[in-house]
Amino acid sequence: MSKVELEDPNYQALCEHNRETGYLISTAALLEWDQQTKMPALASEYRSEQITHLAGLIHERKTDPRVGEWLEHLVDSPLAEDPVSDSGATIRILKRDYEKRIKLPATLVMELARAASVGQTQWVAARKENDFEAFAPQLKKIFELKKAEAEAIGYAEVPYDALLDEYEPGAKTSEVAGILEALRQELVPLVAKIKASDYRPPVDILSRKFPIDQQRQLGRIASERIGFDYQQGRLDVTHHPFCTEMGPQDCRITTRYDENFFSGSFFGTLHEAGHGIYEQGLRSEYYSLPPGKFCSLGIHESQSRLWENLVGRRLSFWHYLYPQAQSLFQEALGNVSLESFYHAINHVEPSLIRVEADEATYNLHIIIRFELEQAIINGELDTNDLPEAWNEKYRRYLGIESPDVANGVLQDVHWSAGLVGYFPTYSLGNLYASQIFDAASEQLGDLDTMFQAGDFVPLKNWLNVEVHRHGQCLSGPQLGQRVTGKQLSHEALMSHLEEKLIPIYGL
Repeated sequence: MSKVELEDPNYQALCEHNRETGYLISTAALLEWDQQTKMPALASEYRSEQITHLAGLIHERKTDPRVGEWLEHLVDSPLAEDPVSDSGATIRILKRDYEKRIKLPATLVMELARAASVGQTQWVAARKENDFEAFAPQLKKIFELKKAEAEAIGYAEVPYDALLDEYEPGAKTSEVAGILEALRQELVPLVAKIKASDYRPPVDILSRKFPIDQQRQLGRIASERIGFDYQQGRLDVTHHPFCTEMGPQDCRITTRYDENFFSGSFFGTLHEAGHGIYEQGLRSEYYSLPPGKFCSLGIHESQSRLWENLVGRRLSFWHYLYPQAQSLFQEALGNVSLESFYHAINHVEPSLIRVEADEATYNLHIIIRFELEQAIINGELDTNDLPEAWNEKYRRYLGIESPDVANGVLQDVHWSAGLVGYFPTYSLGNLYASQIFDAASEQLGDLDTMFQAGDFVPLKNWLNVEVHRHGQCLSGPQLGQRVTGKQLSHEALMSHLEEKLIPIYGL
């Protein structure tokens, strides 16, 4: 802290209170990580009670009247004069959070925590058994609680605004819908041209036998090379990949393996490592305070999608890594040219599973979920009717239909965890990622030459400085404007897709 910060007892008390609350939040994160990775199945009931109890304690601390008193003293103090300074952002954002949290009854917060904990356990079982009916009552309960949360918080235009704001502060549903619609209008014709092309990349390459031990090795090599620090992180297996942090030097990423599908684990690991690099790039001295927290989920997703797609599916990246991949998978890749492999990992074809979708169709998966969430929250769709609504949108947007619910409406963990309003941030992340990558290319020079040499440090360090270190001092749009000099749009993403896919498909 600066001298001025140290001299203000209200600011010191506010920061210390939040640091102590951070101990509870990180403990809850550890329990949730364990629930998704290591916990014995029969421990789920007690784990739900642990998480519920912690959620109650965290809410109690976040809504402590003393927080309101400290903020009242600070909002007009010299520490708040510059809203994007460390102290100004701390006061501004904690005030915003406090005013939101005091609107939520503790009973609702705890019930949501319990429903999400129970929901995730039930979702795992229901997906495994391909049984939507077994999960339907809990899913309905979660959405009803999220509706209650939206009403308690309040909103400017529609209830979904309140839920979206949790992940993308200040964003409005109408604004996001406009951005995604502009993207859809250019994306659909590109996908149609590719489908009409006579060329089909040799995607069967990716379904050969890829032993899990070797997949684990390659994922570790690649994620470490791009900058994920395993001295303050680890990689584990789960049902649905995610990244979480339990302290300033404790970031956990997860993946899942399929011996007969290369892309799922490899690109999933790169994706989560991108999230982890962002978390490890935040200023640890501000852990649990706004300057040490990620800006928004759209920005967070920009970091994972940048490393997964704009780097990881780039030809120059594989000029460096492909010899190592061939060495590990001699039977599967020994006789496969780099060009054939590169074409295969960039093949465009409508598919059922979002996390395995290609770059071009991925955002259509997001638009489907975005529209379904709004319909449920607005009371236009009952959760019991989700399977058919899901299939109808997949038929209309992607021209395919899931043969079962495990690969359809039950494929994502988000709704079971109460993460309603989260999905659109994936597409916002794709848009931000493309613009940020362009800005990095302009400032750093020939990234492809660096990648071919296995040198990802310049890009990683640039992101640390330009994106990560700001924490929440800037909003998503402010950070995007500062880094790229442009407002968020679909243009950079479409340029990247066209630049890559048109030559591959000879369009």
